[in-house]
Amino acid sequence: MKFYSIILIIIISLNFSCDEIIDEDGATSCIREMIEKYKREAPTNPPRTVYSYQYKGKTVYHITSVCCDQFNILYDLNCNIICYPDGGITGSGDGSCPNFFNEATNKVLIWKDSRK
Repeated sequence: MKFYSIILIIIISLNFSCDEIIDEDGATSCIREMIEKYKREAPTNPPRTVYSYQYKGKTVYHITSVCCDQFNILYDLNCNIICYPDGGITGSGDGSCPNFFNEATNKVLIWKDSRK
């Protein structure tokens, strides 16, 4: 029985070890670091925004680009790029997650640059 308990603990640890902890504002530490970096940069027009969503059973982050015809980026909890769901010349991203906005739920604004 002890052997099975140890195996169960290892399996549970492996499932959670790669996921970042989400803070009280809904961001992981790497997303928070990106936001802090953006705050040190000059304000952009349109302003950067960071939204969290639930997508395919996971929390993801959609971060807008600084200007025209650039892809907006979708990140996972560990700040790995998943895809570019929108933006670019066509406004439809890179095509690798074309149904993101139809499938994503629970949109939450994490941060918007309110500087002028």
